Amino acid sequence: MSHSMRHSMRRGVQRDGGFSLVELILVIVLIGIIGGVLTMQLAPAIQSYLLVSQRAGLTSQADTALRRMTTEVRAAVPNSLRLNNPQCLDLVPTRDGGRYRMGPDTVNPDDAHINDAEAGAAFDVLTPLNAMPTPGDAIVIGNRSPDDVYNGSNVGTVSTAAGPSPNAQAGISRIALNAPIQIPQGYDGGRFLVVPRDERVVTYLCTQGIDQATGSGNGTLRRFSRNTFGATACTAPAGTSAIVATRVSACSFVVYTNQGATQDSGFVQLQLTLTERGESVPLTIGTHIDNLP
Repeated sequence: MSHSMRHSMRRGVQRDGGFSLVELILVIVLIGIIGGVLTMQLAPAIQSYLLVSQRAGLTSQADTALRRMTTEVRAAVPNSLRLNNPQCLDLVPTRDGGRYRMGPDTVNPDDAHINDAEAGAAFDVLTPLNAMPTPGDAIVIGNRSPDDVYNGSNVGTVSTAAGPSPNAQAGISRIALNAPIQIPQGYDGGRFLVVPRDERVVTYLCTQGIDQATGSGNGTLRRFSRNTFGATACTAPAGTSAIVATRVSACSFVVYTNQGATQDSGFVQLQLTLTERGESVPLTIGTHIDNLP
């Protein structure tokens, strides 16, 4: 066989470089199978990670909201918690407090005192204050029930004359009121509390529910305040409320005025459930409150 014929045969059995269509299809099918297997193996882990992250976010939001509530509950005027309904809680916040002179100073007659027998428009403060009350702040003394403080029967209003005591021996400072205040009969605790003038009543209002389309809670926990005492107001004035928590699917507040054998303390239970895309996080916090005025 001649050299030219052998060269022609070798060229006939050679083929161009690259993959055939069948080979490409086989590769695509294999990649799809491998990808499907990996997806089936990794999807639960990814979904679990996303759910854990989602639950952690809901838990953090619920915990922050309830701890904010318990902080204000513990610092509230004793016996000022008013449960209007399981989703609406009132309290009277405090900014400061101390002890007042309950009787005349026989050594230093230039004093100001009040007690349950003598109404007075000024009193000497016997303990240091963080800051002097400002005009318009409320002074609450001997609050034994929510009706007292909300009706204003044991509440005075600071006048512009509040300031240091003119007699340093009679007290550290002196608080003057716009009008005389009468101490409740039988109260001898000698303690007063200062309530901010612009925030005399704080209300926590909760709405609850689930959006069936998204599976997420569509309620909110809101906080708002008002500068007057008085009747229940479970409707937030326009532009005054602050959102404490969102995606609320359930909430409930319970107040036990006397938890235990003594009358000195009560108990508040706060329950909040947040829901997002079908995942719910219920959280409950309980705290004791001071019932001793």
